[in-house]
Amino acid sequence: MNAIDGTDHYEAAVEGPAPSLLVIVLDTNPHAWALLAPTLPLSKAIANILVFINAHLAVNNANQVAVVASHCHRAVWLYPRPPSTSEDVEMTEDRPLNLDDANKYRPFALIEESLLSSLRELISTTTESDVSTTNTTQMAGALTLALSYINKATATFSDIDASSKPPAPALETAENTTGLQSRILVVSVSGDLAHQYIPIMNTTFAAQRLRIPIDILKLAGDTVFLQQASDTTRGIYMQLRSPQGLLQYLMMAFLPDQTSRKHLVAPTQEVVDFRAACFCHRKVVDVGFVCSICLSIFCSPPEGAICLTCSTHLALGDYGSKPAVVPRKKKKKRRINGGVDTPGSRIGTPAPGE
Repeated sequence: MNAIDGTDHYEAAVEGPAPSLLVIVLDTNPHAWALLAPTLPLSKAIANILVFINAHLAVNNANQVAVVASHCHRAVWLYPRPPSTSEDVEMTEDRPLNLDDANKYRPFALIEESLLSSLRELISTTTESDVSTTNTTQMAGALTLALSYINKATATFSDIDASSKPPAPALETAENTTGLQSRILVVSVSGDLAHQYIPIMNTTFAAQRLRIPIDILKLAGDTVFLQQASDTTRGIYMQLRSPQGLLQYLMMAFLPDQTSRKHLVAPTQEVVDFRAACFCHRKVVDVGFVCSICLSIFCSPPEGAICLTCSTHLALGDYGSKPAVVPRKKKKKRRINGGVDTPGSRIGTPAPGE
């Protein structure tokens, strides 16, 4: 009887492609979308992103997705929606109509309903003072939420505690091809993010350590630090010249996961801007002053030559002093025939008839 026992059949693990977790960071800056509205309105962009999400989920039944909104004054979850903090449970009979549509796959309908309702709530709760006080977006907070969600999802999928995981190998020597494959896609429309230089770079180094690529899709504007984040984590950076073709770019360039990209030629950056932002005025600088202790960057020497971060005295040497001016030696005139000037040296060639 042991020869025909099927125990091994049930104990054997089912082999298949590794599931992929896609976390989309959507830039919902009202100022930037108002400028982009004649070319690509927000409603059309959301519709294209929903089609892209459905395609990602259709590739593998175990694939997961999450969407974070990077708004002007905060970063919030669009999907999955955070649980309610209230202890009271609302008993309502109103159900979304599109969930009962037989022509739509139910998981697709659940994600669409949650994302659209969360986005409407975010826009309705945004006041005029929130929009007028800033014209940028909270990209650093959204990336932090994305990394936290990926860390939690990875620990849940591998069924081990995050504190007991072995240290991750180097990025160049090993790549994890088993388990949950996670990546971040940033759909950005804002411009300069110099005031968020430190937190964005911290999230970039954390993603590099966890081998999580950060893909950047720029619909408008140009951000130096997102270029560096994509290059550091081996992601894809694309700045669209025609935002109307958003869906085509999403499906062709950003749908393949890390495993599929090994067999494809992914778009790359020709030139990466590696400039940094100063710690004093949050300006992007080409040449600056760096503290030798904490590596803080300053666009000009701080007052008193004291580092604003670690209070270390900066040795500037002779910077700012006037350079020494050395008088130039006069060249002696060359004499011909023992010091006697020839007539031809001062008088030109005589004209005919003179």
